[in-house]
Amino acid sequence: MTRLIVAVATGLYSGLLPKAPGTWGSLFAFLPWYFMRGLEMPVYLSITAAVFVIGTLAAGSAEKIFDRPDPGCIVIDEIVGVFITMAAVPAPDNPLCWLLGFALFRFFDVLKPFPVNWLDRNLHGGLGIMLDDVMAGIYALICLQILWRAGEFFF
Repeated sequence: MTRLIVAVATGLYSGLLPKAPGTWGSLFAFLPWYFMRGLEMPVYLSITAAVFVIGTLAAGSAEKIFDRPDPGCIVIDEIVGVFITMAAVPAPDNPLCWLLGFALFRFFDVLKPFPVNWLDRNLHGGLGIMLDDVMAGIYALICLQILWRAGEFFF
């Protein structure tokens, strides 16, 4: 069971790659997202919600396995954050839109504007690990929509 928990929490071990595990986990998220992108929104959101619940449980357990609070190798939170960012992607077949979504999510995940920073500091365990990335994903989703549409308008 420990192996399964670690596999889920680390995004099939992508979070164990050297340097910048959050970036690796975010990049890994695009593999399942690529196959989810054409799904009807209720199905897409149901899968995202299921990954959030499973991820919350796995992240909390993995924290105990690694014996550290919110270790960087846990990237299931980044995966859910990317799923949220790309939920209503304005150009699902355009790699430039994917790149913008990735960059925006990483920007908000690293910068941690309020309330992302508050969630990161004040909530602990699996839920605390997950929720700051959910909020970063919401910020990135909103900005992706605005920037992409502004780009279409001006170009």
